[in-house]
This record gives sequence, structure tokens and C-alpha cells, in this order.
Amino acid sequence: MSVADEFFVPVTVRGYETDVQGHLNQAVYLQYAEHARWELFEAAGIRQQDLQAAGIGPVVLETTIRYKRELRAGDKVEVTCGFEWGTGKTFRLSQMIRKVDGTVSAEVTAVGGFLDLEARRLLEDPAGRIRSLAKDPARFGL
Repeated sequence: MSVADEFFVPVTVRGYETDVQGHLNQAVYLQYAEHARWELFEAAGIRQQDLQAAGIGPVVLETTIRYKRELRAGDKVEVTCGFEWGTGKTFRLSQMIRKVDGTVSAEVTAVGGFLDLEARRLLEDPAGRIRSLAKDPARFGL
């Protein structure tokens, strides 16, 4: 995927998201990452109710955040989101939270999967399931 094709959503840091030191509260980085994930699903043509109707739901199994530079109220950032597909039941997510000048504030990586909502088990071939649901599977690198 080229930089021009990179998926990101713009976010402005709001004052109520900051802590006593005046920088973005650590938990809010996860909220920004989650927001970008759902926006990517929407951009690919998959709504939350589409996943529910298919009987599947995305789950996060592991998340790592590397904080690089602080963010303050009013900072404008871009939150990226990219999927990396393997051959098993899980996939990796790579995300970056960066200021519009390119300064990286945080790197978020996660391992996820798709849960069969009835059986409560991870689905085989998560890439295939998403490819079949998405109107624009290229958004997921498929």
C-alpha cells in the first residue's frame, strides 16, 4: 500500500481528554485507535450491524502502545489503520497516531480475530470472511 492509499482519520485532541500534566490521557490513545478501526470498516462498506447480522464480531486479543511524543489539547492528529493477514485465525493491526506535521506520537499494534457470536470461538480464515462482507476489500489490503 502506498502512502497515498494509507487509511487514516483526522482527530483533534479535546481538552477533556487530557490529564493533570496537560497531555493526552494514556487510555484515550486506545479510543483513537478503536475509532480509526471502525471508520476503516465503514469506509470498506461494513457497518457494525452487518457484522452482527453475519453472526461475527471483531475481538482484540493483545494490544501494545509505544508512546513517542506527547499530545496536548488542540493538537490535530491523523490515526492510521492497516491490517496484516496471516494464515491462522488471527490478524495483526498496525496503527500510528501522528501530528499532521508527521511527528509520530504513538504506535499501536494489536492482534485480533473474528468471533463466531453463537459458538463463541474464533473463526477460521478471517481475511476470507471480511473479503466476502466488504464492498471495498482493498481497504483491508485484500
